[in-house]
Amino acid sequence: MGLLSFIKEAGEKLFGGSSAHAATPAADPAAANTAAADAIKAYIEKQNLGLSNLAVAYDGASGKVTLQGDAPSQEAVEKASLAAGNVSSVVSVDNQLKSSAPADEAQYHDVVRGDTLSAISKKYYGDANKYNAIFEANKPMLTHPDKIYPGQKLRIPKL
Repeated sequence: MGLLSFIKEAGEKLFGGSSAHAATPAADPAAANTAAADAIKAYIEKQNLGLSNLAVAYDGASGKVTLQGDAPSQEAVEKASLAAGNVSSVVSVDNQLKSSAPADEAQYHDVVRGDTLSAISKKYYGDANKYNAIFEANKPMLTHPDKIYPGQKLRIPKL
């Protein structure tokens, strides 16, 4: 799938502070990276995307996450990228997951202040009432259509 960029300060706070190094002593960056990778992996697995052989690596110096393993669909590949990337302190995701059912990639939208799913739907589909397609495409990371935040990256599936 390749490399996706994210906003470092936006997203789930999995590391207990503003960076991965807040989770473990700064004297051991390797341990901090391992702890962050484990937290990101647990967060992705919590999304129940059907991934197997998932391996997650995190480099705190660059904010880069690398994903490897197998996915049941292109949608699962994309959702794994979003789950990893929408974590605070993550700047980019190098998604090397392999899909057993390859398909065309979805578009992405970076949420800005004032965005709503209806407005995003109007922009991409020409119809504000199709916001539910975007909501469903971003589940389980999204739990409610009104709960999006600036800096978040969303999948915009083809209709």
